[in-house]
Amino acid sequence: MTKKFEIKLGRESLIIETGRMAKQADGACMVQLGGTVVLATAVSSREPREDIDFFPLTVEYQEKTYAAGKIPGGFFKREGRPSEKAILTCRLIDRPIRPLFPEGYVNETQVVTMVLSSDGENDSDILAMIGASTALTISDIPFGEPIGAVRVGRKDGKFITNPTFEELETSDLDIIVAGTRSSVVMIEAGAKELSEDIMADAIAFAHKELQPLIDLQEKMARELNTKKREYTVSKVTDELLKKVKDASTSKLDEINKLSAKEQREDAIQALTKELTDKLAGEGSEYSVKDIKKALSKVEEENIRLYIIQKKKRVDGRRFDEVRQITCEVGVLPRTHGSGLFTRGQTQSLSVTTLGTSADEQTIDALAGETQKSFMLHYNFPPFSVGEARPMRGPGRREIGHGALAERALRAVMPSKDAFPYTVRVVSDILESNGSSSMATVCASTLSLMDAGVPISKPVSGIAMGLVKEGNHEIVLTDIGGVEDHYGDMDFKVAGTVDGITAVQMDLKIQGISVELIKKAFADAKVARLFIMDKMLHSISKPKEKISDLAPHIVSIKLPQGKIGEVIGPGGKNIKKIIQETGVTVDIDDDGICQVASQDGAAIEKAVAIIRGMIEEPEVGRVYRGKIKRIMNFGAFCEILPGKEGLIHVSELAAKFVKNVEDVVKVGDEVNVKVMEIDQQGRVNLSKKQADPAASEAEDKEKK
Repeated sequence: MTKKFEIKLGRESLIIETGRMAKQADGACMVQLGGTVVLATAVSSREPREDIDFFPLTVEYQEKTYAAGKIPGGFFKREGRPSEKAILTCRLIDRPIRPLFPEGYVNETQVVTMVLSSDGENDSDILAMIGASTALTISDIPFGEPIGAVRVGRKDGKFITNPTFEELETSDLDIIVAGTRSSVVMIEAGAKELSEDIMADAIAFAHKELQPLIDLQEKMARELNTKKREYTVSKVTDELLKKVKDASTSKLDEINKLSAKEQREDAIQALTKELTDKLAGEGSEYSVKDIKKALSKVEEENIRLYIIQKKKRVDGRRFDEVRQITCEVGVLPRTHGSGLFTRGQTQSLSVTTLGTSADEQTIDALAGETQKSFMLHYNFPPFSVGEARPMRGPGRREIGHGALAERALRAVMPSKDAFPYTVRVVSDILESNGSSSMATVCASTLSLMDAGVPISKPVSGIAMGLVKEGNHEIVLTDIGGVEDHYGDMDFKVAGTVDGITAVQMDLKIQGISVELIKKAFADAKVARLFIMDKMLHSISKPKEKISDLAPHIVSIKLPQGKIGEVIGPGGKNIKKIIQETGVTVDIDDDGICQVASQDGAAIEKAVAIIRGMIEEPEVGRVYRGKIKRIMNFGAFCEILPGKEGLIHVSELAAKFVKNVEDVVKVGDEVNVKVMEIDQQGRVNLSKKQADPAASEAEDKEKK
């Protein structure tokens, strides 16, 4: 039976419908805002997976090109691998719902969202998040409580709920907040240097705006009256936990004093072997896997108590202390710009490459085709954490970290008019022990400045953590890997000295208050500015000149009526310029012509040719022209590329000219003056008027 529910979200009605499509899924619904429609489904297996110690949740987001009335490109004419937008949306869905499943629930669970219709105004990612929560809430799958999700923009100091694509273009904020009834669960934000107070207000505003979405889902669950299924929880026995705890607590206290990641890992490995040799012998009821799982649980409890009770961190730092930082620039001899940022045992090598508009990335999305001239790519090779495993293409984590760092830097990148380059930054993580994405932000800032990219201000970033037990809420600055793994929060903040440019927050608990977020913002600001100071000691501002190895670009604005003339039939004119000068020439639809080369003289030559092609003859001006044709009545002279004028026989010289070739021949270069441009655009020239000596002789003859 089809049921439809509707509420107001922002300025439009949000409609959620269930019971019409995908009825064999455990939970399914359609979410519509304007003309954008998303189908969301949730399915979970009836039996738990054996021998795993993690929750096997997979989230998929698919954009059907028919949603926007398009046919896919390529040979096969069907949707292929997920786009970056699809991967980022999968992460937006996964991150807030994962901590809301019961601890120990290991049944294979899959959430699938599909964009069925797109109006080009309302983004489908928020609808997919709402749909995923709704499908889980109205299903029999054990799911803690519904979440709401909204996007908030800001214009003229006022917050906008679920802004359209067009509104976001002029907004100084783009923040997505997911939350439960009482708490914030996930944040993803980009901003144009906004203060911590404004960001906190935006989060509070978003949390208030998403409450009706939770009301609606709870109403749907009541009306559908679906009973949650019973399930078994995968966990180690209390008896085994006690044995492992008794045998390991004192040794874990000693391990917690080790500051180096490798020392800690070796010590844990030795302790694991000791416990398995002792407890998993022949005839034992305990498996090696159960013992490892129990030790992990005990280690988590031990670290958290160590922080809460002893007020110490496992590497000996204060709660607000940043690890040792070193910054280097220009570390690679043949790149356009490079930066090496090391914070503790996390290290990012970032390299900037400058290209022309031909290097821009074309993005064919449901909302339309766009060009991207700034790209940041993040790589996480296995050796960075001391592992040996196959190296594949970038995974969801790498795509997400790269997008976060790119968002953090986008606010300070120069406009295309001010800096006509395509900029690609690549961050290779060479070591990792906490917050490699924020190390990427810092290293990328260094490499951009080293490359001479005129960013408006440098950007730094920091990751904050949390240990929350009862009334104890301890915020940790610059979290290490073990604090990230066993802590409750990963809160990343990036920005300039004047404000925040990006935020990302993920939780392992079921939410935190806005007040706690304000505390994290305040501590993050102190840390960001500390890191910024370290960065500015290595390079204080962008270099005045770009590298000699990078292409040099000169931009020319072509009049609309001259674009075709410069290009020529079949690109004939452009090809000729490229052949003669060796430059590259790119012309966009707006008439912006970019001439690029590492040879400055070649650029000057090509620019002169192009300027000559778009320049109109000016009456009274003297030009250096070339004789192209000889006629009985005069000579045709090219004064600008492709533009000829007639020198009548009477204007060739001060004296009578019987034969034109007595004065000029084809190929001669002569000075000529534009005397007239008639109504048909014909240009009349004078050689004698351009030659002062000839004019003087003529005046004497007349006297």
